[in-house]
Formats: sequence, structure tokens, C-alpha cells
Amino acid sequence: MRVDGPSAKVALCRHKRGATGEIMLTFFSTPKPFQGHIDVIQRNALRSWRQIHPDVEILLFGDDAGAAEVCSELGLRHVPAVRKNRFGTKYLASIYDQAQEIARHDLLCHVNCDILLLEDFPQAIQRVSGQPEPFLLAGRRWDVDIREPLHFDRPGWQEEVRTLAIRTNRQRPSQWIDYFVFRKGLFHNQIPEFVIGRPGWDNWLLWFARSAGARLIDASAMVRAVHQNHDYGYHPEGEKGVWEGEEAQENYALLHGHRRFRTLDNATHLLKPDGMHRNHRDWYVQAKRDVYDRLSPAWFRLLDVTRPLRQRIGLRQKGNPSG
Repeated sequence: MRVDGPSAKVALCRHKRGATGEIMLTFFSTPKPFQGHIDVIQRNALRSWRQIHPDVEILLFGDDAGAAEVCSELGLRHVPAVRKNRFGTKYLASIYDQAQEIARHDLLCHVNCDILLLEDFPQAIQRVSGQPEPFLLAGRRWDVDIREPLHFDRPGWQEEVRTLAIRTNRQRPSQWIDYFVFRKGLFHNQIPEFVIGRPGWDNWLLWFARSAGARLIDASAMVRAVHQNHDYGYHPEGEKGVWEGEEAQENYALLHGHRRFRTLDNATHLLKPDGMHRNHRDWYVQAKRDVYDRLSPAWFRLLDVTRPLRQRIGLRQKGNPSG
């Protein structure tokens, strides 16, 4: 099923394979300043990506404190020049466009800089990278508390992380997406003025992939992407500022209500350990959201009109600001 969106088909690019058949991949991300606990979890994440393959490329965008030093230490490619808004927050398009222009490999993965990737991740890439159609592979994350550096020289580190995620048992819902795998060309010169680190841009990426005719593949059943929990001290207004502040509202406006908002429930395909499956619920999920979008304005208008009457007869519930 196609949804309304850009009329032009995205360009197809062949993926590269190494001499032994492994998938060659470029990771790209943008960090927060390498300070305190954030320093620990970002170094953990970057080192986990290095384990994917000896020839993996990692691009780190931005001039955040400590980024140049960490790139030098770990052998990563540092790209300090990123376009920013009036608050100094990075524009998503500047990161995505540069990554697609300079990456050494045709297959790219944007992943947030606090995400640990395990051996199931390259296995998933191997499953999907050979198909000729454009695609976007993404998945849900599992939240855990990690306070110390991981010991990547210890053979059992992956099993320890996996066990911690299972024991914690906190998998985020389908609108939380922290990694995106695609071929060069899918998003090039297409992303509006979203800033990263604020909500909405990840859901737009899913919408765009669907609207451009790409397969949207949910790998949540196969990939256990592990998010290392952190606070919101990097924003002057903390968590509230991240989710509700001025930049967040500007990001939300670029979603055109829910019209350019998709979640992993809208995936065209589901990647599972036994193979790729068509997601037959995607049409129902979108139809349900479309009905909600059409009816909710009328519902809230009705609540406003009837609020005085409901207050008089005691139907308004205490503590319910929506009436």
C-alpha cells in the first residue's frame, strides 16, 4: 500500500560487500558532550559498533566537547561542521546529507549515540541488504541502566548486556526508534528543518520512507538494540524542555499534525528470526489513526461547548484538564 508523498522514486544504490561476503556499513551519529555519565555510555555505544566488522566506518558529527579527542582515540571519522539553529541545536538534514555524501560505504546506519548493538544486528543487515528495492530498516529499543564502562575484551559482554535487557524487560513502544538502516540516496536533500535531540524527526523518517515507495522493515523481533538510560541535564529545562519546549513545538509543526507521522506499526514488513513477513496490520493501523485525526478536532470542540453544562451537573472529572 502506498501513502501520499514525494512523487519521485528514490535512487537505488548497490551495497558493497567485503571479500568474505560481510556487509560493509557506515554508522553515523551525533553525540552529546563527552562528560560524566554521558561520556561513559557514549563510549560504550561507539565501541559496540566497532565490534560489528573490522571495516566498519563510523562518522561522528558535531563539535561537542570531547568529540574530537574520542574520534582520535577510537579511530573514528570526525565531522565537526554541522548547521545549527539559533539555540545551537544541530539540524538533522545537515547530518544526513553530509553522511550520504562522504560515507565510504553505500549502506548507512544512523544510530543514536547511546545505543548498544549486539551480534544480532549484523545478522539482520545480512538478511535485508541483498534486496533490490529501497528500504528503511528500524526497530524498537530496550532501556537499561548502565553506569560503568563495558569490558569489550571479555568474551561474555554481549550475553551480559542481553541478559540485563531481558531482566529489565522495558522495551519501548513502536513510536520510539533509535536506529535507521538505508542505502545512500533515500533521504538526500529531502529532510525539512528538524533539529535532532527533539521529538518527531524519527517518525517523519518512517513516513518519508513509506511515501517514497521504500519498504519499511521493523526488525524489533530480531534485533535487541539496548538503550543506556541517562538524564536530560543537557537541556536547560530538563526533560520538559526536550519534549515540550520551543524547539520541540517547531519539530511537531513539521509533522503536519499526524499526516507525516508514522511508527513501526506502519511497517510494510516484519523481520523475524525465521525470515521476512508482510505486515498485514499496517493498513488497519493507519486507517485507525486517520479516523482519529478527522474526529478529534470535532470531539474537542464538543468538549469546549459542553464544558459549562458538564460542570453544572458534575460530569467533569477532577484533575482532567481536557474537560
